[in-house]
Amino acid sequence: MPTIEMGLDNFESTIKDNEIVLVDFWAEWCGPCKSFGPVFEAASDKFPEIVFAKVNTEKEQQLAGQFGIRSIPTLAVFRDQILLMAQPGALPAQALEQVVSQVKDLDMDDVRQKIAEHEQNQNAQP
Repeated sequence: MPTIEMGLDNFESTIKDNEIVLVDFWAEWCGPCKSFGPVFEAASDKFPEIVFAKVNTEKEQQLAGQFGIRSIPTLAVFRDQILLMAQPGALPAQALEQVVSQVKDLDMDDVRQKIAEHEQNQNAQP
């Protein structure tokens, strides 16, 4: 599946309506972004069951700000509407494929339980 452009208008619905979403925060002037772009595009073809989305940080400054994007490219990974990671830096193809495999293999019930435990511990502290 080809990558999609993502902005404030479709961000929430894309995350909500899809099990796994990988988001590439990038900018036109960014050299590492230009080298990561084809890797990201190739992965979108290899994993058609996953949504690969691109956020142009120049056009979508508010969205980039909401995620605290300070370095680009930054890869954000969502599964079941949970942000699992946001990592700056261009990944080589093999590393991106490893990320995808790890995300697909995650036990999301376990992830949700750990989030709930963390939140409970945060609320219990004075």
